[in-house]
Amino acid sequence: MKTIIITGASSGIGRATAELFLENGWQVGILARRGELLDELAGRHDRAVPLVADVTDAAAVDAAFERFLHRAGRIDVLFNNAGIFTPGGTIDEIEIEDWHRSVNVNLNGMFLCARAAFAAMRRQDPQGGRIINNGSIAAHVPRPNSVAYSATKHAITGLTRSLSLDGRPFDIACGQIDIGNALTPMVEELNRKKRAADPDAEPDHTMDVGDAAASVLHMAGLPLAANVQFMTVMATKMPYIGRG
Repeated sequence: MKTIIITGASSGIGRATAELFLENGWQVGILARRGELLDELAGRHDRAVPLVADVTDAAAVDAAFERFLHRAGRIDVLFNNAGIFTPGGTIDEIEIEDWHRSVNVNLNGMFLCARAAFAAMRRQDPQGGRIINNGSIAAHVPRPNSVAYSATKHAITGLTRSLSLDGRPFDIACGQIDIGNALTPMVEELNRKKRAADPDAEPDHTMDVGDAAASVLHMAGLPLAANVQFMTVMATKMPYIGRG
C-alpha cells in the first residue's frame, strides 16, 4: 500500500486531496492543527492516520512524522500543502506580526515538513520518495496587495529546486504544483472581500477543488524515475496569462 502525508489536511485543497487518495487505496497521514476535523475524516476511513501538529513547531512535526512511520512503515510521498493568506495591503500597511506569521507557516512550515520527510525517505528501505510542494500562481505573478503571500510562495520555488537537486542521490524526487483559484474557503474569503470593496466587481473565476486534488494524485502516482517538476493547474479564465 502506498503512503502519503498531507499537511493542511483539515480543509480546502488538503482535505479534498486526502479524501481522493483514500478513495484510491492509499494510507494517508492527515496533518493539521484541528484535531476534531481530522478525527471526523479518520472516522470514515480506516487508512487515514490523524496527525495533530502545528507545522511551525519543529518538535511537533518530527513527532508527527515518527508516529506515521511507526504506523505505516514508510513515507512514499509528502504533499507539503499547509499555508495561510494574511491580511493584504501595500508593504507599508502590512503588520509586522502578519509578515512573520506568513513566513512562519508558508515557508518555515514547509521547510520543517520537507526536512522531516527527506530524512525519513533517505533512511528507509527501499530508499527514496517524493515531495510535492504546493506553490501557487503567486509563485510566478502576485495578486495586488499580497506581498507577504507572494514572497513566501516565490521562496517555495527555491525550496523545490534545491530539494529536487539534493534529493537525486537518494532517489527523492521533488516537484511543485501551482494552483490557481481552486474553490476553497481562502478563495471564497478573497472574493467576499472583493465584493465588499466593490459590489459591482466580478468575482474571481474558480475551479473545483477536486481538479487540484486529481493533479496531485497524478504527480504522486508517477514512478520515481519520472517527475513533474512544475505543474500549473488553474481556473481557465483567471487572469494569469496576460495579467501583467
